[in-house]
Amino acid sequence: MSEPRRPDQTLGQLIDGVRRREPAALGRAVSLIESTAPADRARAGDLLTRLGPAARPAVLVGISGVPGVGKSTFIDGLGARLLSRGHRVAVLAVDPSSAVSGGSILGDKTRMQRLAGDPRAFVRPSPTAGTLGGVAPRTPETIALCEAAGFDVIIVETVGVGQSETSVADLTDVFLVLMLPGGGDELQGIKRGLMERADVIAVNKADGSNADRAMATARDYRTAMHLMRGRDAAGPPPVLTCSALDGTGLDEVWSALLERRLGLVESGVLAARRREQRVRWMWVLVEQRVRAGLELHESVHGLLGEVTRGVADGSVPPSVAAERLLRAVGLG
Repeated sequence: MSEPRRPDQTLGQLIDGVRRREPAALGRAVSLIESTAPADRARAGDLLTRLGPAARPAVLVGISGVPGVGKSTFIDGLGARLLSRGHRVAVLAVDPSSAVSGGSILGDKTRMQRLAGDPRAFVRPSPTAGTLGGVAPRTPETIALCEAAGFDVIIVETVGVGQSETSVADLTDVFLVLMLPGGGDELQGIKRGLMERADVIAVNKADGSNADRAMATARDYRTAMHLMRGRDAAGPPPVLTCSALDGTGLDEVWSALLERRLGLVESGVLAARRREQRVRWMWVLVEQRVRAGLELHESVHGLLGEVTRGVADGSVPPSVAAERLLRAVGLG
């Protein structure tokens, strides 16, 4: 009678599958990473530790933009071009979760038909699950898995719900912001928090009757960006026009992203940024786990409802409520 297969052997097989670039194995590995079950968290940590850092880091590109700007169509078109040049492309598409049900549409995969149907590509939609900043709770770990599986271009598409989408800039090498053609009213929507993080800006849908308006919008953004200070000393980001629909300008946008990344590599900024990203995300995860543990702590269970009601009706200042909760678990 053979011995039962041990969990670490199963994990070893999963690791081998990821390294052999098996899509099914990578999908199972991502599901393990995203699981909130305590046993799965431990196995996920072992998985990432045993995989270790990728021998050749991928080009990490973050893409954001308002709803309707055409992010998925842009990524599908750009990704198809990159596949034709021999790249292996992974897309981590983050969808907003419902604050009521916690559910998510996860429809990006259906809008990236060329990539979703190509074995050289991996498209993984993930819900935000309440995480702010336009990314999913396990996006950094999923990036690490995709690098280990040999994908040399990894694109992170954010939720696309507004100007709070800056976390993706803390996870990627270069950050592309897509904009719609528009006039002066569109320019008023610029917020420093998002635009100062941009490495490249592209005005999408520059086709047909929108072409002239897109060019005018790009000129307005170039002027505006000279008044802002970027996140690095590389100067204002280039502002380009493109059409995800007919493919015009996609090659130029990709070249601009690579040129920006090359400058970061040569200056040593990219290596420093990646070190900072790993440490920063460690603290994000610590904060998430501390909050989850706090809500379940027996000393807080009866107190939480009381202080929450007090904060809600204005009788208890949030700072006082926070101190009470922290003192209840010995952290005050």
